[in-house]
Formats: sequence, C-alpha cells, structure tokens
Amino acid sequence: MAERRKFKKRYCKYCESKVDFIDYKDLNLLKISLSERFKIMPRRLTGNCKRHQELVTVAIKRARQTALIPYIVDRKRVIENPFELIK
Repeated sequence: MAERRKFKKRYCKYCESKVDFIDYKDLNLLKISLSERFKIMPRRLTGNCKRHQELVTVAIKRARQTALIPYIVDRKRVIENPFELIK
C-alpha cells in the first residue's frame, strides 16, 4: 500500500494577526494571497480560513476594478517581483 504523505498544517495568516477587515487598498496584505501572475491562490495553498478567503477574494476583485492590481499578466513577459511595479 502507498504511504500517506503528511503535510504541515497551514494556518490562516489573517487569523494569527487578528485582521477583521481586509481593505482593497492595502496591497501588502493582499499579496499573500496572489500568485506571481496575479491569480487568487486557493485556500489549500495559502491556509486561509473560509471567512478570510472570502474577504480576500472580494478585496482582490475590488482592487482589480480600481486598477491597483492587473487582471492578467503577459505569459511571455513574466516578472520576478510584480509588486515592485505597483508602488
């Protein structure tokens, strides 16, 4: 039989820092949950709880509408640290 892999338990970073509201203008807080291509990372990878994951998705979508975060990144021109361009 195949052995089961034991993964490290991931904890919600927002619960640890006791965040009640995630503002869409706070990009330092949002970049925890974004990939290098500005995609929203799932809960199983970030370890967010359900409540904070929903707040993060709403905040990221609002930041995209106000052009603080791009919707897409060109596949051919992937940037190492995309958050340097946002500042």
